[in-house]
Amino acid sequence: MCDKTLPARNRAGEWAFTVRILRYAVRFAVFSPTRRELLTTTAIALLVAPQVARATIVRGGLPWIPAAADPPAVVRPGPWLYFTAEEAATVEALVDRLIPADDLTPGGRDLGCAVYIDRQLAGPQGRYEGRYMSGPFQTGTKQQGEQSPLTAAQHYRAALAALDRYCRDKYTRPFAQIADSDKDAVIGGLEHGRVELQGADSAAFFKLLLTDTQNGFFADPIYGGNKDMAAWRMIGFPGARYDYRDWVERHNERFPLPPVGISSHPSWSQ
Repeated sequence: MCDKTLPARNRAGEWAFTVRILRYAVRFAVFSPTRRELLTTTAIALLVAPQVARATIVRGGLPWIPAAADPPAVVRPGPWLYFTAEEAATVEALVDRLIPADDLTPGGRDLGCAVYIDRQLAGPQGRYEGRYMSGPFQTGTKQQGEQSPLTAAQHYRAALAALDRYCRDKYTRPFAQIADSDKDAVIGGLEHGRVELQGADSAAFFKLLLTDTQNGFFADPIYGGNKDMAAWRMIGFPGARYDYRDWVERHNERFPLPPVGISSHPSWSQ
């Protein structure tokens, strides 16, 4: 509970008046005021500022709820949100060659890496909502980062369509249906720029795909990848446990407790 003591006066008007006084003081400071002018404006500012300062009395505890502002949405099994069926088949085949199954973990497809990418592209990350996307767009150096007008979702759509055309021309079948050895050759060609995708940057697409696949492999399962926390179990990562400082410096020792995901944590309430 919060017991707030608030005045009825107009704070906006008071602050506007204070800003005018401070600007008046700064103007005189810029134009070399006399000692009397400087003392006068400073005194006025000090007298006015405390009048607009207001405090809030909080009683009974802090008015704060953990993760109430922006909790992550749990990815549920279901249809693809961004990919078409053909695009999804291609992406599943790609992530399964980037992270093939072995005796430690399932492959990228079974771990949900394609699902992770699909959900990311269908959300704010796919639209690059946190980026400045108004241009101008010029080819920069590697140190300047990506300089493309395309969002991640647009990049995937264009590159996957171009990859499908490339494979049909070369192998008469889409990427998802060619032999694993041919898939590896195509992926290597994308990485090193030997495979040219019409209307898309093959090397940039490979970099984006690899990063997203790695994120899907190691991210919290709440985002759709890392099914059953298999990647965390493989490396001994404790997950969203509150405190494991006692183990930070204990190298080459496996953490004895199973990992905990965000949605499986006792405090998760969504």
